[in-house]
Amino acid sequence: MSLELNSDRRWFLRGSAMAVIASDLAMTSSAKAHVNKMAAQTVPPIKQGAHTSFESLKQIKAGTLSVGYAETGPVNGPVVILLHGWPYDIHAYVDVAPPLASAGYRVIIPYLRGFGPTRFLSAEAFRNGEQLAFAIDTVALMDALKIDRAILAGYDYGGRAANIVAVLWPERCKALVSGQGYLIVNYKANQQPLPPKEELAIWFQYYFGTKRGELGYRENLHDFNELMWHWLSPKWDFDDATYERTAAAFDNPDHVAIVIHNFRTRYGLASGDPQYDALNAKLQTFPIISVPTITIATDFDGANASGASYRNQFSGKYAHRIFPGFGHNVPQEDPQGFAQAVIDVDRFS
Repeated sequence: MSLELNSDRRWFLRGSAMAVIASDLAMTSSAKAHVNKMAAQTVPPIKQGAHTSFESLKQIKAGTLSVGYAETGPVNGPVVILLHGWPYDIHAYVDVAPPLASAGYRVIIPYLRGFGPTRFLSAEAFRNGEQLAFAIDTVALMDALKIDRAILAGYDYGGRAANIVAVLWPERCKALVSGQGYLIVNYKANQQPLPPKEELAIWFQYYFGTKRGELGYRENLHDFNELMWHWLSPKWDFDDATYERTAAAFDNPDHVAIVIHNFRTRYGLASGDPQYDALNAKLQTFPIISVPTITIATDFDGANASGASYRNQFSGKYAHRIFPGFGHNVPQEDPQGFAQAVIDVDRFS
């Protein structure tokens, strides 16, 4: 596989039943009807790469960050937050967002810390790339946008963030779509070796554990991540323009620091932020996810594609789907399947 924050943080106390009711009442009856109707249908065929940009890009202060994000769909619709992974950006959802917006959803797609126009508000802030940081960012963004509850969907970094929100703040997560299944990293378990073929598949994680790897990533950022696109999705026939749209997001002053720190914390080679030690301890118990969930596996998942190895980590209404022929960047490679999973999991809740 592979906040007990201070009590004055308002978002730790939110998400009560009354907030949920108020949110539902705020959505117009026509928007509700549209969503309910679409939930009983299938997403129409989507030509991969049919869209190349988003209609609206915005910026907002959220927690320790100024977050860049795309938004589409009716502002009073039920909210879906789509979280990208590495080495990708919001364009992973460029073909997923339109059918969700057409179905009546308000779709939010943020650039994660270290990507695109998202920036730290303070030059002195710890450039923290640990798994918990991305989840905290997600909840902070929801607070800034006054969103009490949302469907969270993602993969890789973003999927892991969504998993963690579902565990630590389930009242904020209406339902979950998780590419690559259960993604919360257990640091102790991660110290155990894998069979040689599986170790080979994650060679880059060990590379990033060295000074040479950090320097190599910084000096060869564009070409390294293009190589990773091929490595992680060998059957994906993307063109240069598709890659270049995302590569622009790596031109972020904190990108390398965040990525390197993320992988190093997974193996005990770097420490996270001590103020979150209590929350991190909860994540090291293989916590169960109770919200309605659809997990997605692809060829990237290899022997874990069946989902059997993590089925017991989900206690709520659950379904597992396998998308054969696709790789790591599942929403960009199979936007129709991913969008359908989002709409279907909404029916679970």
